[in-house]
Amino acid sequence: MEPDGDYNPDTDDLPLRANTNHILVRHYVLDLTVCLDKKIISGSIVLFLEPCSAEGTKTEENVRHEAGKSARQEPKKDGTVFESHIQDPCLFQAANAEEFTLVLDCCDLDVSKVEEVDTDSVSAPLGFPSKVASEEISVGSQADFIQHLFSMPSSQWRERHQLFLLCSRSPGTQNGGLVHFQTDRWSLQVRKAGVTSAQGFPRIIRIYYETRPLGGSVRWTKDQDNRECVYTAGSPINNRALFPCQEPPVAMSTWQARVRAPSDCVVLMSGEEQAVPAKDGDTDFLLWNYYVTMPMPASTFTLAVGHWCEVPAESPSAPEKEVEYGADCCSPNAEPVSGLPQIERGSPLQPGSRGEATTADSLCCRSSLGDEELSLTDYSGMVDDSISCSHGDYPCRFTERSAWSQRVVPHRVFSPVCLLQKAQMGVLKLLPRCLAAAHAILGVHPFPRLDVLIVPAGFSSLGMASPHIIFLSQSVLCKECPSSQLNKLSLTGSRICHEIAHSWFGLVIGARDWTEEWISEGFATFLEDIIWTQAQQLPLPQTAEQFDLQALLRWRRLYDELQNSKEELQILRPNMERTGQVSDTGSSLVKHALNPDKSFMQVHYLKGYFLLRFLASEVGDLQLIDFFRLFVKKYHGQLVLSQDFLQMFLDTFPNMERKGLTLRAIYADWLDRPGIPEWLHERSTVWSQARLVEEVKAEVVKWILSSRSHQAKSRKRKRTESKVNYKELTADQLVMLLELLLEESELSVSSMRALQKTYSLQKQDAEVRHRWCELVIKHAYSQAYCDVEHFLLQDQAMGVYLYGELMVQEDPEQQALARRCLALVQEEMDQSARRVVEEMIL
Repeated sequence: MEPDGDYNPDTDDLPLRANTNHILVRHYVLDLTVCLDKKIISGSIVLFLEPCSAEGTKTEENVRHEAGKSARQEPKKDGTVFESHIQDPCLFQAANAEEFTLVLDCCDLDVSKVEEVDTDSVSAPLGFPSKVASEEISVGSQADFIQHLFSMPSSQWRERHQLFLLCSRSPGTQNGGLVHFQTDRWSLQVRKAGVTSAQGFPRIIRIYYETRPLGGSVRWTKDQDNRECVYTAGSPINNRALFPCQEPPVAMSTWQARVRAPSDCVVLMSGEEQAVPAKDGDTDFLLWNYYVTMPMPASTFTLAVGHWCEVPAESPSAPEKEVEYGADCCSPNAEPVSGLPQIERGSPLQPGSRGEATTADSLCCRSSLGDEELSLTDYSGMVDDSISCSHGDYPCRFTERSAWSQRVVPHRVFSPVCLLQKAQMGVLKLLPRCLAAAHAILGVHPFPRLDVLIVPAGFSSLGMASPHIIFLSQSVLCKECPSSQLNKLSLTGSRICHEIAHSWFGLVIGARDWTEEWISEGFATFLEDIIWTQAQQLPLPQTAEQFDLQALLRWRRLYDELQNSKEELQILRPNMERTGQVSDTGSSLVKHALNPDKSFMQVHYLKGYFLLRFLASEVGDLQLIDFFRLFVKKYHGQLVLSQDFLQMFLDTFPNMERKGLTLRAIYADWLDRPGIPEWLHERSTVWSQARLVEEVKAEVVKWILSSRSHQAKSRKRKRTESKVNYKELTADQLVMLLELLLEESELSVSSMRALQKTYSLQKQDAEVRHRWCELVIKHAYSQAYCDVEHFLLQDQAMGVYLYGELMVQEDPEQQALARRCLALVQEEMDQSARRVVEEMIL
């Protein structure tokens, strides 16, 4: 690992350049303006910094950067420093190799100015020393003041946030010209003349910048109503093209953000209180303020701005132009903080106090399904009150008794107008049921509220969870407005449950090393089945049958993926014994993060899921769920490695090691090797004999016999057609049916037509329709090419590999279909998806 050396741009590893072992960002204050017409977000970000107690080695390695385009700074009349590109990559560091450099993760940003912030106007009224000289601020006095902010107890978080905000609006220092900066491909580097250590570096700096329209962290596109919008993409590079930050997960921080957006837009963001927009003077913009008090990695920050509408609880009857927007939903105001200067209306400090118990039909919880309708099993049988919070001090919901009894947190759903009814029936009515089921299984909700947004068609996955907000693909919505039967909402419900599960595994507990994605995705995949069956209130026998069917479907998917991928991408812990290690500065590389193929692989989801199934088979399902609750109680608010979970599991169930199940054995079988563990091979045989699977097999036989009969009768058209009675199947069974039929070398046109009609395949969920499209392509059933085209246009999150199927058949009509669809959607496609598809087609 040489993250501090020259970086090879051809590698698929992602560099995390921030020197987090030297200095940490403890708090961000963003002040941004969103210009939809220019496709730019501009403004400033203020960083509140704290040097690490044991500072790493400071050498030229701290600031070495990618060869090629570089930059130098030239002083301007106001004393600041602006970047201008030059050819000498060593000039910046050669100026004074002994000076300390703050390195931030940054790309695709145009930084115009970096300045030190003068906090005298805020610190002096609180009794801290003011300027000690006409041109300088005492480093010690400013450090003491900032340390005072960091050390304020969580009970005073409002006062602390107001002080952060006031500091962020303080002017730059008069000698700000001594702050120099440079950008390269992956980082922003900042120095102050004469400062040789992190301890002497300014505690607050302000960075002025603009995003670029093609920046990898931000997606500028149009929604399903053809209206401009933007959202953070959750791409492999995370938020470094949205704002300069420290991307390594260990750099956990809090933040406040003020976002200006056109008055006809809604701004959704990670934030603990629902924002109440305020007028921005006489402009046509509104101000939206959000904040968080729980320290989290900068990668979890999420923003979406668009002309979306809040989904009403009842079917919209008013004209579309009268549909209620999120801006109309208000929350109570807090009392001003005494003794401090007041901030204008709409600041992050206005909402009411946190910690008040809120029920499903409280403020801004729009669902019509009340708590009283949810009769759910409570799995909490192993609560250990001796386990207390082990994280740093912040206002933690796990210590609030009222939060433990809050089964359904306030929630809203937003979508384009054209999808309001589908979002209402398919998402809004399911949310309280899924939230209550997750609470019954895992306990207190880590976050006090939830927004769900139906994102544009070009979104690259089925869902993405962030603090307080979930993005859902339109592909999870039913093709037509669904009935009230929950089994018709299988894909919608399971995906909602998957994203809700990330609140516990992925967000409130995060991976300390990004290569260990299974800690997030494997757990969410395992828990989505449990939460969804709980939400449906299925009896235990039916639950077990459903689990077995899902396990077999996932086994088939994993087996197919491992047969068609490089071994190096199949390993859950690619850094093995070096997992979690970083360089002396704190920088590192995330293996394969920039490989476009990896973004469409599910090995971390599936292999991680099966590892947990294996552990459940050893100790029992209910016992493993109880253990999850203990693990959450111990590790919430922290970052973990695989060994933290596995060692606690072995300590909790000591008989496992007596049976030969050790940490080393789990690493060897599941985490550090490619391929499939032996247990999984053996277990798949059992799943393939489950009752629901046997029902599908019986139907497959009928279809195969029918197809052969049609082929035999094609020369004897006058013979009477015999009628076959086909069994009604669930959506998951239909997926299995179509997968098994895909193994047939030939199906008659009549059978394809009958399949389509019998199961109304065009009206099924996206998982079923995807398998149907594969079948259509394989058997060149041209009458249903329109189904394939519709899928590629409307279900972009799932359709990537259908392009490959169309091309590999070497059928001119199918290849023309692939090229036509790509031409129609390439501008709105996710960049990674577009790159993969273009390689298939071109």
